[in-house]
Amino acid sequence: MRMGTAPARWVLLATVLGSSLVMLDATVVNVALPRLGADLGAGFDGLQWVVNAYTLTLAAFILLGGSLGDHYGRRRVFQIGVTWFAVASVLCGFAPTVELLALGRALQGIGGALLTPGSLAIIAATFDPADRNRAVGAWSALGGVAGAVGPFAGGWLVEWNWRAVFLVNLPLAAVVLLVSARHVPESSDPTAPKRIDIPGSVLGAAGLGLLTYGLIRAGSGLDALVVGSCAVGCVLLVAFVLVQRRSDHPLVPLDMFASRQFTAINLVTFATYAALGVFFFLLVLDLQVVAGFSPLLAGTAVLPTTVLMLLLSARAGALADRVGARPLMIGGLLLATAGVLLTLRVGPDASYVTHVLPAVIVFGLGLSALVAPLTATVLSSAPAGHSGVASGVNNAVARVAGLLAVAVIPVVAGLSGAGYTDPDSFAAGFRMAMLISAVLLLVGAVLAAVLLRPAAPPPAAVPTDEPLAETAPVDVSKCTHCGFNAPQLQPHEASPR
Repeated sequence: MRMGTAPARWVLLATVLGSSLVMLDATVVNVALPRLGADLGAGFDGLQWVVNAYTLTLAAFILLGGSLGDHYGRRRVFQIGVTWFAVASVLCGFAPTVELLALGRALQGIGGALLTPGSLAIIAATFDPADRNRAVGAWSALGGVAGAVGPFAGGWLVEWNWRAVFLVNLPLAAVVLLVSARHVPESSDPTAPKRIDIPGSVLGAAGLGLLTYGLIRAGSGLDALVVGSCAVGCVLLVAFVLVQRRSDHPLVPLDMFASRQFTAINLVTFATYAALGVFFFLLVLDLQVVAGFSPLLAGTAVLPTTVLMLLLSARAGALADRVGARPLMIGGLLLATAGVLLTLRVGPDASYVTHVLPAVIVFGLGLSALVAPLTATVLSSAPAGHSGVASGVNNAVARVAGLLAVAVIPVVAGLSGAGYTDPDSFAAGFRMAMLISAVLLLVGAVLAAVLLRPAAPPPAAVPTDEPLAETAPVDVSKCTHCGFNAPQLQPHEASPR
């Protein structure tokens, strides 16, 4: 397909709306937490599960979702994921208890893991190579708009009824299914491994689930169930690593971590997205519980961060090509640290203009400088031909970081039980959690400064009469665009020199 044609516009509509379902539910639910918690009588651990159940299954199965699409057809798996996501959204929308809501969120995450990799892989498979980067750029930009609209729409829906946050997915899913059935061609990868790493997927999901359960339960006190869950979870994760080492078709090729640069950038990613996960989880809660903001105002409070990223991320990527990724990543992490520390000024009767806006602007400037260079470093540090797998692994690392951070840091900060409804108690826990997040961002900056290699100067062009060699497009079947919950991973085709 060529950009600007009617078939191309239909494919973009289906893939953008599909990936937007996942992105919206990763952001708007945070706005609804105080209302749904009060309605369902949930403690703080229940709110943690509403967030983490979704992140857990999305992180555990997103690489499997990409593999299933390669084997059985990307459109088919994409449509199954959309349908699954819609059915799970119905369960969430009518859940009578927080336990059933968390179960619905876990099922939503599985649906998201099936549809997310396929949305970008469909574009890579259907667009003419000359237009592929333009198509990906349009997909990313439109997805960014959806991310910007999400918190505002979520706040507006919560003002009416928090259940509408989930039920609004149904008409969107119906449009995606209709358009994809009529206008999206089927594709698969004939070179994909013949077998799929099901044991690795199960071990990874079970290990992360038990570890997360133990860490969240630790907020109510240390007991045998906490210790047992964490211990068994760790054993299963060790077994996952062993399976990946011995498998000839692993979900996570461990030999990629033999590259010091790839290992370093994933350590930076883990520290960074652990901090981001806690920041976005707690800030919207703090604005409602402590500062007394309405759900609508709290939901739109971080909108400047999204707008700044939409406006500046591409420019940061271009600047990184000239000065190197490491300086921008370090500077971005330091700016983000300053933004997090500025949220310590948010208290009772805080003003949005004087207390909240400066923090989210500084934070947004930091993220704008950080994300594109981080993505570029992930892709450049991967072995040749493994850029798609590298971005998928990095995306999973970012999601796991957010998952564990949301489970652990609130417990360390003293946020547990029903105390989140008390403004004074929540304010103290929020300040401690923000200090921990700031430390994590500083750790990320130090790791980037110490472990990442400075960029080598570009080689001088050598005159030649021979034609330029063509380069193969990057495999993007496992690349995803995940807003604030994971790196904005975009495929880049290497330019022939």
